[in-house]
Amino acid sequence: MIEFSAKNLKRGAYHHTFTAIGRCPRTGRLGIAVATGEMGVGGRVPFISANVGAVATQAYTDPRLGPLAIRLLELGYPAERVLKDLGESDPYAGHRQIGIVDRWGHTAVATGAANSAWAGHRTGPGWIAMGNAIVGADVVDAMGVAMDTAEGEDIETRLMLALEAGADAGGQPDGQRSAGLLVYENAGFAIVNLRVDDDPEPIGELRRLFDKLYPLIPYYRERPDNPTIGRVKDWAKARGILDGGVERP
Repeated sequence: MIEFSAKNLKRGAYHHTFTAIGRCPRTGRLGIAVATGEMGVGGRVPFISANVGAVATQAYTDPRLGPLAIRLLELGYPAERVLKDLGESDPYAGHRQIGIVDRWGHTAVATGAANSAWAGHRTGPGWIAMGNAIVGADVVDAMGVAMDTAEGEDIETRLMLALEAGADAGGQPDGQRSAGLLVYENAGFAIVNLRVDDDPEPIGELRRLFDKLYPLIPYYRERPDNPTIGRVKDWAKARGILDGGVERP
């Protein structure tokens, strides 16, 4: 397990969002991890279409921009062109923070001038880390380090580590309230779709759920093509998965 140390950074009055977006260079799978100080962030920020792209729209967000960006990516527009068109069509572009990773792993990200400080982003090969109204640049820097250091891991693991690294580096001034992790298989369905909508420690709860789901992912990948695979409870028991979210005392 990769670990990152927390930093004692001053907290203030803002509540906003930090997010990691990534494409797996081995498989092409796409995912987004996000946390914020408001409820239900998993329903407003992440948008993914398999083999097309991943889009996160946040700050003073307009969730309609996500589906619009996906439509443009489906038409074959690269990430930079999509971001340019969104900015030109949105009269409040300066209030938005938008990140796009397309099917080729190209990245495009914009942090509007009207975002609450600290706001900014980092990019690397096939990934984006971005945040607004967070304690400082250390948050997105730590997320970027996590994405790079865990490059050999599955994209869902990399994104989970990046979210935790952002929180450990200070996250938002007054903490987080909701979090989400969304990852799509190339076959066109979400293999991870976890949300914590209202919790005093949403990233910790997201990690708890992730650790239960992760051993079961091979089962859920196989089942669409092999309905004779049986019940997940039996599959997990046969493999010694004792706490895979399928049995409760």
